[in-house]
Amino acid sequence: MNGKTVIVTGCTSGIGLETAKDLVKRGARVIMACRNVEAASKLKDEFASETGNNNIIVRKLDLSSLKSVREFAGVINREERRLDVLIHNAGTAEVFRKKLTEDGLEATMATNQYGPFLLTHLLIDLMKRSAPSRIVIVASSLYRLASLNLENLNPTGSFPAYLYYVSKYANIVWSLELAKRLEGTGVTVNCLHPGLIDSGIWKNVPAPFSWGMQLIIKGFFKSPEQGAQTSIHLAASDDVNGVTGKYFSDCCEAQLIDAVKDPAKGKKFWELSENIVKLQPSDPKI
Repeated sequence: MNGKTVIVTGCTSGIGLETAKDLVKRGARVIMACRNVEAASKLKDEFASETGNNNIIVRKLDLSSLKSVREFAGVINREERRLDVLIHNAGTAEVFRKKLTEDGLEATMATNQYGPFLLTHLLIDLMKRSAPSRIVIVASSLYRLASLNLENLNPTGSFPAYLYYVSKYANIVWSLELAKRLEGTGVTVNCLHPGLIDSGIWKNVPAPFSWGMQLIIKGFFKSPEQGAQTSIHLAASDDVNGVTGKYFSDCCEAQLIDAVKDPAKGKKFWELSENIVKLQPSDPKI
């Protein structure tokens, strides 16, 4: 990855941390895009010390805030000459607590889907100039537990735990449509299931549910390092040169259910999402 610039969102813990660390080891210029700048800065120093690669940048990014996404993208477009890989890793999950963002969006959907959707638009011209380049979207096989209601894409009244699954379903619908729209540009798009991971995303499960959950996690879930391998594969491997519009698990292409592949749903979801994130006429088009 020498000479390549990579953005990893949400990389202060879990598979994002392991993904960023691995790409630093491979010589990439890694931009750590995180809400917690202090934690990211400490990790930056650790990565540099362990690898000898000092080409690590920390930038503030809160994907639940459309303003923060625009500010982050503005800095990247001004300061970076290229962007070879954009890894949409950041994710959040609430169990019971309903939460709205400053933009009036349901927080899980905003963080996991709409923030990444807007960020991709704002960075796409830089990625096209850097082609061949790659977009990697961390989804989940848990999408199978949900569906995407195009009549209610800001489900503020829904059970928060269920919306994590909805957001992963949305990630896949979006990634397939994005890949289609970027055909011929040299920018590839693939999504993935990292496996069920022992990571910080489960910390919001309250007691007493968390007690049994911890037994299951410790006994059967992958470690963050194991879970990061498919993200790393899609970011760095020559085996996926030119591969786009696919879903991966354990570093291999995997099958999706037919419903999530519906092109009409993908097109409609895209058009509605443009309104949700308040795309401007001056914004780059995909």
